[in-house]
Amino acid sequence: MENKVLTAIDANEKKTIEELNQSTTLPGSVNIEVKTRVETPANEAQPIPQDEELPEIVTNEDVEEEEEEAADLNLDGKTKEELAAMLEEIVQDPDVMKIKDQVTAIRVRFMKLNKDDMDKELESFMEGGGDKESYQHEQDEAEKRFNAAFGIFKANRAKQNELIDAQKLENLAQKQAILEELKGLIASEETLKKTYDEFRALQEKWKGIGQVPATENANLWNTYHFLVEKFFDKVNINRELRDLDMKKNLDAKIVLCEKAEELLDEKSMTKAFTTLQKLHEEWKEIGPVPQDKKDEIWERFKAATDKINAIRREHYSKIQDEQNANLETKAALCEKAEELLAETYNSVSVWQKKSTELSELFKVWKTVGPAGKKQNEEIWTRFKTAMDTFFSRKKEFFGSLKDKQTENLERKINLCIEAEALQESTEWKKATEQFKRIQEEWKTIGPVPKRHSDKVWKRFRAACDTFFGRKAEHFSGMKEEESANLAAKQALIETIKNFELKPSRAENMEAIKALQKQWIEIGHVPMKMKDSINSEYRKAVDALFDKMRSNQNEISTNEFREMIEGMKDDPESSDRMRKEKTSLANKIQKLRDEIAVLENNIGFFSNSKNSELMKAEYEKKINKAKNDLKVLEAKLKIVND
Repeated sequence: MENKVLTAIDANEKKTIEELNQSTTLPGSVNIEVKTRVETPANEAQPIPQDEELPEIVTNEDVEEEEEEAADLNLDGKTKEELAAMLEEIVQDPDVMKIKDQVTAIRVRFMKLNKDDMDKELESFMEGGGDKESYQHEQDEAEKRFNAAFGIFKANRAKQNELIDAQKLENLAQKQAILEELKGLIASEETLKKTYDEFRALQEKWKGIGQVPATENANLWNTYHFLVEKFFDKVNINRELRDLDMKKNLDAKIVLCEKAEELLDEKSMTKAFTTLQKLHEEWKEIGPVPQDKKDEIWERFKAATDKINAIRREHYSKIQDEQNANLETKAALCEKAEELLAETYNSVSVWQKKSTELSELFKVWKTVGPAGKKQNEEIWTRFKTAMDTFFSRKKEFFGSLKDKQTENLERKINLCIEAEALQESTEWKKATEQFKRIQEEWKTIGPVPKRHSDKVWKRFRAACDTFFGRKAEHFSGMKEEESANLAAKQALIETIKNFELKPSRAENMEAIKALQKQWIEIGHVPMKMKDSINSEYRKAVDALFDKMRSNQNEISTNEFREMIEGMKDDPESSDRMRKEKTSLANKIQKLRDEIAVLENNIGFFSNSKNSELMKAEYEKKINKAKNDLKVLEAKLKIVND
């Protein structure tokens, strides 16, 4: 039966060849020249319908895709040295396509760390008196290692690109040779069996050949399909064989549709996009399908492609919205930083306060995510310029303080000379008063150059210690009385510690005042025990007051008032009251500054879930600070009354 079919086909082959030679599309018997795609008649099969335009495929040039691929590599916490070592190991693999995403991730991370180091190096250079324009960066060992390893990667990449380009040209030559063989089959006088087997072999060979140069791809593909269709016309292949081939093509395209639809669940946009591109390439290589299924299968494939592209566009749209919000937040921080440059500061405390404010702005900056690549560089340059200008002005200001500090050093040296002249004096009372005057004057003198500060202080302290040590030794004859007084005060401290509180607060206060009066009436104790016994006494009295404290704010304030009243009756507590007043004033100012900074920073947060949480935390800190401030202000008022 098979022989009969082949014989019938053989008898018609000559007529088919003659019809081909008479075709207006293919003049001559074998001289076939096809440079561009030729429109086939309506009754001829087409590999892709004329209305079958490929869906939009977004180009793979987004930096975000590199960052998404880079997320597979855990680089958090890696140092420059570790990154360089990782790159040195990775580039030993000559397959650059396999390692390129890892190299990109490592390079992005390394360049960021290196830029941070260079910024710090420049800042240190300028703080040391260097000019920004004359600064020159010298590569450290990690940079040299990294650049050498990256050079290996670039060389391998260039070599592989050359091989790929050469292979594409070789593939082009092979496919062009197949086209020539197809032309030969069309004009061949051989039997259908022989030509069809050769035709199938050429098709398999064509599919097995890789990519060709992009400029040749469209013309090559159109020519190939034109010749395939002409071959089917030439041999007048039977309908069953043609339908079977189309059915196989339909099955292959159904598989591609299923693969495209599976990509809708792929989490990686980059992977989905790359795979979709490959599916489109495979689609173009598959031949025609049955006419009644042509539009249906194409619409299914196109629908999956459109959905993937829509998801991808939505994904990057969300990223763009986040980056725009980050840009607005960073612009607001730039404005705040630039406002600090609009004022002139003439004191160290103000400069330090404003420096703290700028540091807080920078802390907030680091919590804000990136803007778009171009805008991110621009906005960072703006913010960094403001910071650099601020600290440059601060450096100039503190430079002007050097002359004043030198003058302060000279004054303190003179006080050292005066103290050293008095340290051997035996006029105890007069010399003591002079030492007190010298010490008070010392406190009024401002800071000295840091390298002399410790030395001049030790010199002054040594003279004071020498005099007061001699004075203590002189009065050592009072030792027995002072020892007795020490024992009496220790016993009184034990009484205070064991004091049992009465129900009446007024009664407790009267008892405490009596104990305080008794303490004052006891004479001096040995000098070396004075501070420790007084400290123990204050702790015992404070502990007694703590027992009476039941309400954290109101009761604390009342007890503080009572404690201060008790101090007013104690001559030895005058210095403590002064220190208490100073301490309260310092704490109040510190809290006010802290509240001002917190309230200032809270305005920088954009409207988002994370920023709302941080804003609530800031408000909590502000409320606590304000409550503490009320208590401290009430206590300061008590001390001042």
